[in-house]
Amino acid sequence: MHKLDLPIDSREAAARERRRIAEEQRRSRIFDARVRQIGVDLDALSVQVKERRAIESEEKYRNEAFASDMTRNDQIVQLLDARKETDMKKLNHALNDFRKTNQGFETRREFDLNDPESKKKDKPARVNDDDPRSTVSSIQKLQGEDLSHVDRVKMQQEQAREWYRQQIAEKEFLKQEQTFADRMYDKKALEMDQKAQELAEAEVQCRQAINLATKELNLALAQETEAKRRLEKTQEEDNNFTELANHIQGDFLTENPVGAQSALGPGRVISDRWKGMSPQQVAEIRQIQLMQMEEKERLKSLEKRKEIEYEQQALRTAHSGLLLERKVEKTKKQLARELMLENQKLAEEQKQKLEVLEKAVYTNRPTDAYFAQFNTTTR
Repeated sequence: MHKLDLPIDSREAAARERRRIAEEQRRSRIFDARVRQIGVDLDALSVQVKERRAIESEEKYRNEAFASDMTRNDQIVQLLDARKETDMKKLNHALNDFRKTNQGFETRREFDLNDPESKKKDKPARVNDDDPRSTVSSIQKLQGEDLSHVDRVKMQQEQAREWYRQQIAEKEFLKQEQTFADRMYDKKALEMDQKAQELAEAEVQCRQAINLATKELNLALAQETEAKRRLEKTQEEDNNFTELANHIQGDFLTENPVGAQSALGPGRVISDRWKGMSPQQVAEIRQIQLMQMEEKERLKSLEKRKEIEYEQQALRTAHSGLLLERKVEKTKKQLARELMLENQKLAEEQKQKLEVLEKAVYTNRPTDAYFAQFNTTTR
């Protein structure tokens, strides 16, 4: 008799198990419609893209905020430096005026030695025999005969006291001036700090409105830049065509024998034939210069008005953006309510349709055994 309880081969069992697992994995891949048709997780990729864009937007907003703060700080520092320099200039100007008024060359003690008019003011070398200015070499006054010694010493002492009193008064006046200048400088610095603080508060209040209008303003500026570029390109092409026509129809190519007129352009002449400008031409040139100066001033005023209009436009744009945002939010809410009502209506219709199908159409439904016979193998 044959022996039926033979031992199981482990290698063959392992091979069967591997084939079974491979078949299950193959079945899961084939029967999964998402993996078979798409192959990637689009929802995860969309979430990653949104997160990346949010990070980039936040980084850009942070960089712009830092740049705005740096610009504001630089402007405040420049304003403080300019005001400090102005105060120092005023103080130095006042000091120079005081020196010019009260510390002239003629008020010095050595002025009599350096006076350029001393020879004109001096007396003659000898007035009489008793002249105290007579020296020993004049043989009019011998040694030991100084009769005015006492008066001269008193006069010198009085003059020294007067000089000392003047120096004290001048020192006190300079001290008072320096104290007043320091007090004014401290007061001015306090006012500058207060104004800088007010400017910072005003900027913080305006920053929200400016941020709301930044997107619309940038879009308008981009459109304006594009229009300006197209206009400049058109003007450049017109200028090129005009220059080409001038060269073709000019006196150089047509060989027009005009006296001293040069072919290099209007206002240019041939030097060896030119006899100078007439008074009418000189007057015309001066008139053109005056017109150019007036045109330049007009352009400056126009540019200034344009800057003011840009600022007003930015404020209006910020206000309009806020109103538009509120209107959009209100419209969204209205559309959401309408959509909800429409969905409710569609759900009710779908429910009624399903009831009709269940009762009138789908009367002979297939059983589970009918569907179980499909997709049972991958081969």
